[in-house]
Amino acid sequence: MHNILICDDEKDIVSALEIYLKADGYGVYKAYNGKEAVDILMCQDIQLVLLDIMMPGMDGIETISKIRKISNVPVIFLTAKSEDVDKVLGLNVGADDYVTKPFNPIELQARVKSQLRRYLKLGGGSTHDDILVLGGICLNDKAKEVTLDGEAVQLTRTEYDILKFLMQNHGEAFSPQKIYQKVWKDEPFGTENTVAVHIRHLREKIEYDPANPRYLIAVWGRGYKMEDGNLK
Repeated sequence: MHNILICDDEKDIVSALEIYLKADGYGVYKAYNGKEAVDILMCQDIQLVLLDIMMPGMDGIETISKIRKISNVPVIFLTAKSEDVDKVLGLNVGADDYVTKPFNPIELQARVKSQLRRYLKLGGGSTHDDILVLGGICLNDKAKEVTLDGEAVQLTRTEYDILKFLMQNHGEAFSPQKIYQKVWKDEPFGTENTVAVHIRHLREKIEYDPANPRYLIAVWGRGYKMEDGNLK
């Protein structure tokens, strides 16, 4: 099943589009502003975006500029304007197509199918290896960005590399020596304290209560591991 992200500040339009798309067998994700759309795209397996141009705050033009930094997923603009200049602007900033409101559902469905065929034929959407998700943590390795419940987390390069390694192997415990060897690419002699310091700093950034971590867990006698954040 292919997933489509709808982003429009008008909830009635989002609901109507959801009905049309689900009737065609698509999975649907919904966003009501540009920031929500970008956050969803970073953490979910999306094959196409329907994006309104005229939105408060981050409009469609700014949103697609951020999307294009992390994904080549096809974007169809939804616009209430009919002037050619707006359509050309949308296509120039990275949109693949546009539909003018009020739209014809049959036309919209045809355009969605056309863009999906082209995208998948070119090999788009065949992998999501750059995205790691664990509970509320999302790591986008292509963009080198980490979010916690949708909010950006600023990590040092070493903290990022530790988090990435542990998320790639979540549920498995690694000793400080093994973590050092994998992240620092060096022999792990006397490195326990170095790793412990970085783990502490990392917890301060990804845990709501660093003293009682839910994600980055210490396993007595074995080291550290990442869990999904659900309280047992």
